[in-house]
Amino acid sequence: MALSPLEPVDIAAEEVADLTDEQPLKTYGLDFVNGELGGTVDGMTAIKQFVVKAVKTARFRFTIYDDDYGSEIEDLIGSDASAELLDTEVPRVIEEALLYDDRIDDVYDFELTREGDRLFVSFYIEINEEVIPMEVTI
Repeated sequence: MALSPLEPVDIAAEEVADLTDEQPLKTYGLDFVNGELGGTVDGMTAIKQFVVKAVKTARFRFTIYDDDYGSEIEDLIGSDASAELLDTEVPRVIEEALLYDDRIDDVYDFELTREGDRLFVSFYIEINEEVIPMEVTI
């Protein structure tokens, strides 16, 4: 018997529960320094990669991503914002970019360091009561 999209499919509740169980996170590995893609990463490495990619990806610019993904950090850095404004807005923008992901419980303790035209942002993310230090160069 062929399957038709018009015929209802009876799926047992146990099967649905199995489908909604948390699946392991596996994604392609990115080398942000050299801009190369290769291999796969899993677990905390994948989450750290997500954090860097979400912060560095411009929100609303790429149609492949929904409006919740990415940050407006590029708009802040490219503006004539004062150092005081950056000190308050950069943490807010990063927190907003990361907290929409259900895996991340908290983002806190930001420290901004400027060296020439670079901005180094250090912070911590909390995932299932595990604290992970992060650093992103903008």
